[in-house]
Amino acid sequence: MPRGIPNAKRDDTGFRYTTFHVPLVPNPKHVSSTYLKSETQTLWYRKNQAKGKGAETAEEGPSDGRRGSQVLVIHPGSRYLRIGRASDVSPITVSSVVARKDTSSTTEPGPIRRNCIIRPGGKAEGPSFDPPQNGDEYDVTPVSNDPFDTKLAIITVSLRDRMRFYKLRVTPNAAAIASTFNEQFKPEIITSDPKQIQWLDNVEQAHAVVGEEALRIGNPEDSGYRVRWPIHAANFNTRDYPSTQLLLSDMEILIEHTLRDKLDISRKDYKNFSVVLVIPDLYSRTYVRELVQLLLATMGFKQLCAQQESLAATYGAGMSNACVVDIGSKITTISCVDEGLVLPDTRLALNMGGDDVTEFLYVLLQQIKFPYRDADLNRSYDWAVLEDLKTRLCTLAESDVALNLYDFIVRRPHAQTEKYGLRAYDEVILAPMVRRLYLSHCALLGTHRLQGLKPLSPNVTEEIIGHQTENVKTKAMSISTQHLMPAPASSEPSTSTMPPPASEEATASQTPQPKIEPDSQAMAIDQPEGDGGGEKGPTEVIDVDEEKPPTLDFSLAPPPQSPPVEVAVKAIDVPFEASKLPLDVAIFNSARAAGGDDKIRKYLQAVLVIGGTALIPGMAHALESRLQAIATPLVPNMEKVQIIPPPKEVDPRVLSWKGAAVLGKMESVSELWISPSDWDMFGMRALKERCYYL
Repeated sequence: MPRGIPNAKRDDTGFRYTTFHVPLVPNPKHVSSTYLKSETQTLWYRKNQAKGKGAETAEEGPSDGRRGSQVLVIHPGSRYLRIGRASDVSPITVSSVVARKDTSSTTEPGPIRRNCIIRPGGKAEGPSFDPPQNGDEYDVTPVSNDPFDTKLAIITVSLRDRMRFYKLRVTPNAAAIASTFNEQFKPEIITSDPKQIQWLDNVEQAHAVVGEEALRIGNPEDSGYRVRWPIHAANFNTRDYPSTQLLLSDMEILIEHTLRDKLDISRKDYKNFSVVLVIPDLYSRTYVRELVQLLLATMGFKQLCAQQESLAATYGAGMSNACVVDIGSKITTISCVDEGLVLPDTRLALNMGGDDVTEFLYVLLQQIKFPYRDADLNRSYDWAVLEDLKTRLCTLAESDVALNLYDFIVRRPHAQTEKYGLRAYDEVILAPMVRRLYLSHCALLGTHRLQGLKPLSPNVTEEIIGHQTENVKTKAMSISTQHLMPAPASSEPSTSTMPPPASEEATASQTPQPKIEPDSQAMAIDQPEGDGGGEKGPTEVIDVDEEKPPTLDFSLAPPPQSPPVEVAVKAIDVPFEASKLPLDVAIFNSARAAGGDDKIRKYLQAVLVIGGTALIPGMAHALESRLQAIATPLVPNMEKVQIIPPPKEVDPRVLSWKGAAVLGKMESVSELWISPSDWDMFGMRALKERCYYL
């Protein structure tokens, strides 16, 4: 009998001490139900049955008879918007820029492009390296202690080592020769230019101008226009827009004008077209929600299906398993696709893209007296000149490094066309190598790339608990930032048995990380898989180890409760720190996050590189050689790393669009459509249920 309860005798009244009735355990056979256990009980099936069709595949409106002719594929990007019918061979590519008449009375300046590459400080233009003094032509000695020269010397040393390995000679005094030529060059005036641009500065235009026409406004401020780019780094460009409604209005105008002018589709025909929307792998939930709301509710399309970029790229390449590397204009995303499913833990985003290569090329050309002295990257026509130079000059093949002569044409508004000559040496290969060793200072990069970006809906509560948040942390990101994580101070035996990390390695891995050679750098980043970094963490762990006997249990309480350890753990922004990795190390860490050694070998033998920067000559060989150097000592029985080229005659820039077009023509896409009524009833839950891979 439990203590405190009186011993009731059998002949007593037998009153209970409580009136609560304890029910019996229910029989599972009696309470079982089939509610929502089969597909026939879902709302999607009931709606299709009510319409008298088994699946939502019936197409209304005029059709030319080709499969996919009533399906539009829309792929928004930071620099370009690709849109077209699923039955088309290639999409319509327009610049995703909108110029809108400025009706406000304020005199605030328009959006300004922010520099993402550090500039040389405190010295005049000229060569960054002294001539070799010891007779070694591969020697690199910076002129000064300027951070720019120091970081540039790191990349140049890596290039010279590869040239030494391939037995390629280095041209002595190449920078001085190129600087002398460029400084003395006078431009040639072209009187009859067959590709002359018709500028729209003095022409009466509509309230909003989109695409290439917006870029033909040479001086937008003088013409009374505000030129903005709605998309920035796989998200909305909230930095340059005062309100969300204005941003979404520009997106609507951009899509509507493109459909009307390029595809001859008017707004009243939208109800007859379905849309396949290509979204980023690491997507912002607000970004997807607002885009779907715009297409289904505001513009009134018939139905919609969302598709991730990496998965669409594998469809376009005809592959079932691949490690997809998408090099965009602002960011580079890496994801592993396994049998039609993007593995969430392998997703990784690098804070660099093709625009960084363009800007770095401009900085390097300034060091050798770039003949076009008035170039300004804030002007659209000057940016187009540097983009043309990047497309024609840049290479990653060491054999192409030579003191060559190039020419380029400058077309400016209200001025004659000029033809310039340019001599360059290793600048053409150093510019794309910015993704090998990130040349931007960490603090400077974080301030410029992320400053001013505001959340679209800061006060909106998440509709689905556990749904993807804005700053998602994947396993690949955690692997990439393990060397920055402080050791947790706790009294658990498992933590005390961990080897204490060296504080020198922890501090050295934060700032001088790019100063290591390519192969050793990969080893340094991948090595500390079980170690911790930090400066205050190791001391706490060592103190706990010394006071481990059970007789001193009361003294073990303060270390876990000490606030400095908690602050140090929360201070690390894992997605941002992981975005600083070199491209080859990021690919390897993404494959590591997929699983064991078999998975690493599987994905490193099927690396698919897409995006405009993938067209740089020598990109495949450069990535293969660097990935091979990282994987061979770390992965047992590692075979040759392979960069899979895109299918024949398929531009890698439109490969994701092609894959989404393939999905739009498949019969199984009928299970993924979301109608406006579904979206109105379920919201983001409809995407979660219909697109199972999101």
